[in-house]
Amino acid sequence: MKRTNNSKLKIIPLGGLEKIGMNITVFEYEDSIIVVDCGLSFPEDDMLGIDLVIPDITYLKNNIEKVKGVVITHGHEDHIGALSYVLKEVNMPIYTTKLTMGIIEKKLTEHNLLRTTKRKVVRHGQSINLGKFRIEFIKTNHSIQDASALAIYSPAGIVVHTGDFKVDYTPVFGDAIDLQRFAEIGKKGVLALMSDSTNAERPGFTQSERTVGATFDRIFAEHSNTRIIIATFASNVDRVQQIISSACKYGRKVVVEGRSMVNIVSVASELGYLNVPENTLIEIDQLKNYPPEKTTIITTGSQGESMAALSRMSADIHKKITIMPGDTIIFSSNPIPGNEKAVSHVINELSAKGADVIFQDAHVSGHACQEELKLIYSLVKPKYAIPVHGEYRHLKANATLAKSLGVPKDNVFIMQSGDVLALDDDGAEIVDKVHTGEILVDGLGVGDVGNIVLRDRQHLAEDGILIVVLSLEKGTNQLLAGPDIVSRGFVYVRESEGLMEEARQVVTEAVEKCLMSRHADWSKIKLVIRDTMNDFIWKRTKRKPMILPIIMDV
Repeated sequence: MKRTNNSKLKIIPLGGLEKIGMNITVFEYEDSIIVVDCGLSFPEDDMLGIDLVIPDITYLKNNIEKVKGVVITHGHEDHIGALSYVLKEVNMPIYTTKLTMGIIEKKLTEHNLLRTTKRKVVRHGQSINLGKFRIEFIKTNHSIQDASALAIYSPAGIVVHTGDFKVDYTPVFGDAIDLQRFAEIGKKGVLALMSDSTNAERPGFTQSERTVGATFDRIFAEHSNTRIIIATFASNVDRVQQIISSACKYGRKVVVEGRSMVNIVSVASELGYLNVPENTLIEIDQLKNYPPEKTTIITTGSQGESMAALSRMSADIHKKITIMPGDTIIFSSNPIPGNEKAVSHVINELSAKGADVIFQDAHVSGHACQEELKLIYSLVKPKYAIPVHGEYRHLKANATLAKSLGVPKDNVFIMQSGDVLALDDDGAEIVDKVHTGEILVDGLGVGDVGNIVLRDRQHLAEDGILIVVLSLEKGTNQLLAGPDIVSRGFVYVRESEGLMEEARQVVTEAVEKCLMSRHADWSKIKLVIRDTMNDFIWKRTKRKPMILPIIMDV
């Protein structure tokens, strides 16, 4: 008997396609919804003052009775960063691996959510049942420990979601990716493969994380008489491990600096993912007790973030660490697209202070290149291919690979956030679009800054503001004082007194003319002020500052 038509599996990405970041995908079958990942993204340059961007989860709120839980593939911010915000709106149990859970629990504690959130740690190879779904965790490699791919078993078929992954046959810690399991699931028949597209444009294989260890050994040997400072991603526990191992080998003490770095190192050590030999780590205040060439500092800030530890050092505003001529500074990362300028600025600042900056070869990617993607496609042999995790060009490159490996053209879907893909063995099509969007977080305010506020900020940032103040007598509407003009961010007033005086006269005339007529209500007066000022300022300066009329009645 054929299943009724409405019982198809629906895949709905609520974020994460169009850019790298904010990954969150809904899988829905009849009365069951599971959510995979719940990440944030960082603000674009034009989002002035915004700290983080999180996904709009209206769809989950509207279907809250179906939501069975959230499954997390690994502990990077673009996959877990929005959890603390989303759980306040949609309380759902969290299922993930040990280290990932350790990192999430630190976040939940900060937001006072630990007590109210149900959590279950899952091991690789284990499965959990959530409603109509069974989800199996498969071991993969990535630039953070405990990353998983997911095999999602639904009545409509199996979907394999790779998570972020690479194929590393010689990982620093733990086992290599479980390729055998991918092959076994492939033999059962896989409906769809959702695979990481970040490096889909790059030919070849991604190098093993271990190659970085060899590079560190070489750098430590060559710079035995200088202090070594290494900036890397806090979450790359294996990278931190290799730095600590090289430092030990060359008799150096290690300081861990930067809030996120300290957090992750403490979680990873507690859970047994970091092996730190006795007496290796020292507190930052103990640095002065050791000669510089016997110390290594592992720090955040490899992306040039202005508040991260390395940027503060480069700008001389770090309380405890001053860059000395002769320091060796290693960037163990690649700039994330969009951060190139910030990184280059920090490198210049550090070089100007006499430091020796190394940014070649001290990094390998955590994402699969083309040959590894081909390997996964060949093992899983999916009927449908859905590239995920990347900008449009990355998704397109992944789609091209899928077609070259025999997935029919019509079975490859490059989706957009909000698309509803309904699929089963008989076919797949995009049947609907649900509401998605970005919620901006500014300080403690979540979602209270929207497009209109951003547009105002942009306007203020580009042209400044002119405030026109005047006092009217109650009842008679006589002009008692003003109009006075206050300007911020428009022109330097002392040098433009003539312009300001002229503007004042123009406004005074317009206001008086307006008051003469019978029907002068305040909104009319404000409109007149705004229009006269706009015309005058535009004619004289070709600028359009924001005009803010303020009327007081006395």
